Amino acid sequence: MNNEFSSLLSLIELATQKNRLRKAVLSKPVDPSLIRSVLTPKQVKGQTVWQVEHFHKDNKATHVNIPLSEPDRLLALLQDYQQINVLTTAGDCECKCSKSGKITLLGAGKLQNALAQDAGAETVEPGGNNKQKNHILTGQEPFLIHLGVSAPDGRVHDKMQSKFRQINRFLELIRDVESHLDGCSPLKIADLCCGKSYLSFAVYHYFSVIRQRDVQMVGVDLKQDVIEFCEQTARALHFDGLRFFCEDVFRFDPDFKPDMVLSLHACDTATDAVLEKAVLWNTPVILSTPCCQHELNHKLNCPEMDFIAKYSMLRQKFCEAATDSLRLLRLEAAGYSVAALELIDPEETPKNILLRGIKDPNFRANSPAALQKLAEYNRVRQFLVQES
Repeated sequence: MNNEFSSLLSLIELATQKNRLRKAVLSKPVDPSLIRSVLTPKQVKGQTVWQVEHFHKDNKATHVNIPLSEPDRLLALLQDYQQINVLTTAGDCECKCSKSGKITLLGAGKLQNALAQDAGAETVEPGGNNKQKNHILTGQEPFLIHLGVSAPDGRVHDKMQSKFRQINRFLELIRDVESHLDGCSPLKIADLCCGKSYLSFAVYHYFSVIRQRDVQMVGVDLKQDVIEFCEQTARALHFDGLRFFCEDVFRFDPDFKPDMVLSLHACDTATDAVLEKAVLWNTPVILSTPCCQHELNHKLNCPEMDFIAKYSMLRQKFCEAATDSLRLLRLEAAGYSVAALELIDPEETPKNILLRGIKDPNFRANSPAALQKLAEYNRVRQFLVQES
């Protein structure tokens, strides 16, 4: 019995017992007919089970219910996948199996400790077939009313429903990585290319009001009138730990080392500036949602990709995916465990990918793994933008 899979099973069992398990995403299946599978705790006939939804390549979906009393069945299932991401309200972990068969478990120890401490994390009650969305924000928060997202009675304006869902989803993703910010006091956050700062106010509210933590946060953008409005709003809301600066992100340096760097829809190379700054500051947690990826579209010079690049729409889609993949590869080379996540329903916005990076505290830049990732990053860049 593989020790890593056994440890992963133990984490899933513990998270389930404590009502902390959101889901486990099982990717890269051994079965070629499958795309992926998703495990969630469910109530079936009054009993909690692990419900596994299998997504097949023929567009069908099937379900299997595994009772908690049969962990061996779940263990056998887990070993049929090469990548497993376990998401809980206390943090997350990832299991990877290489082509050579080497199995790596990332974040397990920290998640084990967070689950064992059982301090303050949100619970997830096993659901049935009827799902009810419980947002972190209700719409009644003063900052949402002040920013025009909600009416004075707390009702979210119809035209702001999408923004409200987007903010809530971002907070959910922040909650997923909150365990990586334990011990940070005060908690220091930088929102780069903050724009109208819906996210800045939401994140500050989440940590300072909901979590009751001491927070120092800065928002940075180039638009002077927007920054002045944000400063006035922060003072009106008595968000004393939240400040705004009208500066170029490329040249901005805060008076503290951020524990978390955020950006929501930073345009084109501004996202790269955000990531470069976060890496330079050795930031433990990075959450960035790119806006547009034009630079590679302009510079793409790769004959091998001409079968895609000759179609303008497909060229753009390819450049978007390649740009964000390169960004994640660059973060991996800098010692981050990375993921590309869906922000909200893709029908609401095409700008829907969130790039997440969690810094490995034991990372060594001169290690063989780090040098290999950096070489891969440079090799892919050179492949896509070949010199004429």
